[in-house]
Amino acid sequence: MEWKNVGFWLATGLAATTTQQAGAETAADSSAEIIVSGVRPGALLQETETGSRLGLTALETPASVAQIDGDAIRARGDLDIMSAVTRAPGVTTSANPGNGGTALSLRGFSGQGSVLQLVDGVRLFPVAGTITFPTDPWNVERIELLNGPASVLYGQGALGGAVNIITRSPNAERTEFDAEAGYGSQDSWRAAAGVGGPLGEMLSYRIDASYRASDGYVDRGHSKSLALSGALRFRPSDSFTLTLRNDYGNQRPMEYFGTPLIDGALVKDNQRRNYNVADASLHYRDNRTTLTADWTVAEGITLSNAAYRLTSKRLFKNLESYFYNDDTGLINRMDNLGIFHDQTQYGDQATIRISKPIAGLKNDLVVGFDANLIKLTYSNDFGSDPQEDAVDPFDFDPGLFYDTQGIAPRYRTRTNEYSFFAEDRLALTDQLSVVAGIRHERDKVQRWNIVYNPDGSTSEVNAFPNGATNRKFRNTTWRIGGVYRPTSNISFYGQYSTGVDPLGTLTTFTTNATQFAFTNATGDQVEGGIKAMFLDGKGSATLAAYRIVKKKLVAQQTPTSPIEQIGQRSAKGVEASVTLQLTDRFGIDANGTVLDANFDDFISGGTSYTGNTPPNVPEVAANLSVYWAPIDALRANASLRYVGRSFSDNANSHRVPGYAVVDAGLTYAFTPNLAANLRVYNLFDKDYATTTYNDEQWILGRPRSIDISVTAHF
Repeated sequence: MEWKNVGFWLATGLAATTTQQAGAETAADSSAEIIVSGVRPGALLQETETGSRLGLTALETPASVAQIDGDAIRARGDLDIMSAVTRAPGVTTSANPGNGGTALSLRGFSGQGSVLQLVDGVRLFPVAGTITFPTDPWNVERIELLNGPASVLYGQGALGGAVNIITRSPNAERTEFDAEAGYGSQDSWRAAAGVGGPLGEMLSYRIDASYRASDGYVDRGHSKSLALSGALRFRPSDSFTLTLRNDYGNQRPMEYFGTPLIDGALVKDNQRRNYNVADASLHYRDNRTTLTADWTVAEGITLSNAAYRLTSKRLFKNLESYFYNDDTGLINRMDNLGIFHDQTQYGDQATIRISKPIAGLKNDLVVGFDANLIKLTYSNDFGSDPQEDAVDPFDFDPGLFYDTQGIAPRYRTRTNEYSFFAEDRLALTDQLSVVAGIRHERDKVQRWNIVYNPDGSTSEVNAFPNGATNRKFRNTTWRIGGVYRPTSNISFYGQYSTGVDPLGTLTTFTTNATQFAFTNATGDQVEGGIKAMFLDGKGSATLAAYRIVKKKLVAQQTPTSPIEQIGQRSAKGVEASVTLQLTDRFGIDANGTVLDANFDDFISGGTSYTGNTPPNVPEVAANLSVYWAPIDALRANASLRYVGRSFSDNANSHRVPGYAVVDAGLTYAFTPNLAANLRVYNLFDKDYATTTYNDEQWILGRPRSIDISVTAHF
């Protein structure tokens, strides 16, 4: 039986069971059980796992932190992790197939090398800027974000910020069932189900499954994905918990690398054309296993340890680049690239938290370490004869992938990372506290090229120049901040923090003699802001202002001069958010950012880009969500996403227009446990580019689409 049939019948069966059990009740009794507002004014009082390891609330943290509730994500109908994350203040997407569809832009910096991604607090290591895990928002408990440098907490690659996907965990108090089945435009459908609860006094569990499939909004735009997760928690006492978890994702996204502009503009007749070859392939398989232990040794002393293994296998086999030829009136196609990543990450993260007064002052201290081993075998077909052709923009045979060499292992790398960190919060008074942190990280990369000998055998050759066998990086980052709370519901804060970003990707470190000498780029940030709750807790607001400077960019004064690390870029801006639950039936959630990102000193190949905006960085972004429940059983919601213009190149000669997209939805609860949903995406059918793949090759957003679904919860 195919997975889609398994998922469909599982979701339908759970929905039917829910209907039978809830049939004796009426929607008027407690329909709010399944009606989710999406507005959480009290989030500032909740502890954040991402902004600090000290268990601080957002009001106590001297940094910009945000949370997106998993129930709100599903109620709003966000279909993927990126759609959900970009609802947060200051976050926009720069995702394309080349980075696994997961890259983000935050505070003027973009890509996997500057916006770090974590799962349950564990850092993911990208390969050539690519991450493909996690896969689906169905099993997400919440998403937390830390805006600004996060290297002191999580290591290199986090100068713009960090995004932490926190997964659903077992409920030891009661059994829960969730299910959803839906169908929509582009022959898109999905089925998902989850169950969890106690298995006795010491054991509890959680199991989730989700399957999605669609014909897509471009020619040959088929996609499908399967996500499975399970967790088993053993709690023999109030002081000790052991959790075993496994998450699996199998994705086949659209083999769509963007739409080429014609005479510099979108043309209606080619917007849904797919210029990739007919047998193109994108396929990602990820599997993560974790074992987490939490032990309260004594009052005020807690030990935590997470051991994990993540495997990722990614296949890319596509004709990727297209541009319009003014002379011929045809679309030129090129870059037949076959790539396969075989990556395994082993790691362990341990902390000890001590909450004991110092000289009569309340103090919390965390010390710990991270250790990771990443093994990668990188396969490609880069020696194949190039596949280049020209096709009619509107009527063409896509052809087949051309490979004269074969996708085979070309090199392998071994990356070792370990770090030690500490974080402390000292409460000088009831209103004033100081938070400081430091991290020292060491990374070692080894690389061997795989040589194919004339006799058919293979051998490995050390890839590093000048007799070196590895490349090492050592970085120490730190931050210090203060929080002043004149009342329990308001805080003023200031912070100075440092961070580092890799040049490229650590696991696929370049080996030529010039880049071998480079270090990581370094940066620092100054930030200040205010956070407040008001209207008896029904409203909350945040305001932050910052400036980040990143140094040691790779620059070249003339086309023939040496490459040096002398460049600099910076970003300064303001972020704000407001959440209001005006009545039990009406709420508003709004956020926005305005920033100025620039190359301060940057020359490449003799061309100066100083003063230009770095590519893939929108300088204005905003989100607005409105929720209204006119009666107990009915909820209406609408969301506006606005993203300002950006550029696709350093010279700023290729402008990507800004856009505003409106989504809307209705939910009606037949019973307290069963509801029907109507969702409309891109309500006004806006033509827009979410990002680019090449300068004039735009990744277009989904056109107006309608989705209906049934949701069950009990």
